[in-house]
Amino acid sequence: MLHLPEEPIHPGRVLFDDFIADFGLACDTVATETGIPLPALESLDKGDAHVTAEMALRLARYFSTSPEFWLNLQRTYDLAQASKTAKGLDQIRPVAAA
Repeated sequence: MLHLPEEPIHPGRVLFDDFIADFGLACDTVATETGIPLPALESLDKGDAHVTAEMALRLARYFSTSPEFWLNLQRTYDLAQASKTAKGLDQIRPVAAA
């Protein structure tokens, strides 16, 4: 069974709290230097946008992380959110192993 956080952290919070703030950067500087449009970064900050594959590549290069780091943050957030709202999951019976 997959363990998901009860209160998932949006990737935008990680980006802004743990990277942009810690490095003392301005959002418009990050936008310019990564090629990520400023409105996309601002939407990420608000939790209104998702980290895309291209965005993950750009952030990974800029902050010396991996694209998987950013995409895994998004995946974990998405799965945790879906697990709160998905209906009828307990009604699904697993296929028996052959």
